Amino acid sequence: MLEAIGWFVLGLVLLALGGDSIVKGASGLAQRIGASPFVAGLVLVAFGTSLPELAVNWQAVARDQPMLALGNAVGSNVANVGLTLGAAALVAPLTVRWRALSPLLLVLLLGTLLTMMLGSDGTLSRIEGVVLLVAFVAVVIYAAMRTRRESPELQDAIAAFARTSTDLWLNLIRFGIAAVLLYFGSRMIVRSAPTIGEGIGMAPLLTGLIPVAIGTALPEMAAAIAAARKGHGDIVVGHVIGSSLFNVLVVIGGMAAISGGVAFPASFVMFEMPAACVFALMLYPMLRGDLHISKGEGAGLLIAFLAWVAFELLTMH
Repeated sequence: MLEAIGWFVLGLVLLALGGDSIVKGASGLAQRIGASPFVAGLVLVAFGTSLPELAVNWQAVARDQPMLALGNAVGSNVANVGLTLGAAALVAPLTVRWRALSPLLLVLLLGTLLTMMLGSDGTLSRIEGVVLLVAFVAVVIYAAMRTRRESPELQDAIAAFARTSTDLWLNLIRFGIAAVLLYFGSRMIVRSAPTIGEGIGMAPLLTGLIPVAIGTALPEMAAAIAAARKGHGDIVVGHVIGSSLFNVLVVIGGMAAISGGVAFPASFVMFEMPAACVFALMLYPMLRGDLHISKGEGAGLLIAFLAWVAFELLTMH
């Protein structure tokens, strides 16, 4: 058990380092082939932080642990809002100028509900997974078109997030390092997490939902707190909503499309997916109102997250 915990922690460290390396490498290569810093920044802000979770889930599927992957995908969404955003807002209130985030949050709600409906018969089929992937492509196109109408100050902030060296060899090295770190980090987590889960009486779905999802969210939480202290509320909320969209449409949709379908336990449709919807709904009035997430609202998100974890632990048997 202690050995498994050690490998799990080491895996998280490798994932954090690999995620940072691949984001920088992708940004540099995208700009080298002609993408503007704004476009590169938009994609990285919205979806770059989901790459470590994607690596974990691909490793879980490859090792015949689909329930671990499914739990991680939805647990990460709850952690994104309740833990990452809640902690960031508690440290420093978040002012959001990025008005496209409000409709994107609505898309997240609709995407989660659609996934629940498609999986309500107990299985998300390959075709249904492809539908989710196509929906993700449409979301990316919409986000790019809508954000181009935002204020120049916001566009500059997004572009600044992506600025890095465009040297070809440097970014290829970054990609190579990231691939190694993400592979071994995700492998360590997927091999050790079931042992940890069994040791505390958790099924694979719940293991992915709580320890794995929280563990992979910790580096994002640290980055979000640092961004909040610098006044980058748009970056923080953009990370949360974009990453959650990626998890629902690409991670879950991709699992179904690649593996020919994925089983959806009844409890997952009845409890875990609705919980992800509730946390997204909690965020909606904050973005529709004064576009400001206060310390009190951040504390509320954290308390709701802790209550959800307690509920899952109390009902796990």
